[in-house]
Amino acid sequence: VQLQASGGGLVQAGGSLRLSCAASGRSFSRYTVGWFRQAPGKEREFVAVVRRSDSTTYYADSVKGRFTISRDNAKNTVYLQMNSLKFEDTAVYYCAAVSGIILSMIRFPSSYMYWGPGTLVTVSS
Repeated sequence: VQLQASGGGLVQAGGSLRLSCAASGRSFSRYTVGWFRQAPGKEREFVAVVRRSDSTTYYADSVKGRFTISRDNAKNTVYLQMNSLKFEDTAVYYCAAVSGIILSMIRFPSSYMYWGPGTLVTVSS
């Protein structure tokens, strides 16, 4: 599967953005899809994930209550709605997919097989 993230941009603190992750190929519903981000000089970190089986979602503590991940299998797209953005949310955001993953591994980038090019989110303070 090929992934393409979009929707990044420049926004003021407190604002909102919605990122999209469009996937090519069939059987998109068979993939668990996660969002990760990487700020300059930092390691890539987990943001959110939506599981393939039942669309259960999980979030990093730093974004819980502000970000919402969702999927539309008919459109082969996963979304990340980001509200109340903070300066520290500034990063390149990546979406990633894997066909099978155990719950304890969902936060690790190495668990995901497919990655798309990132989209830059810049939050001005």
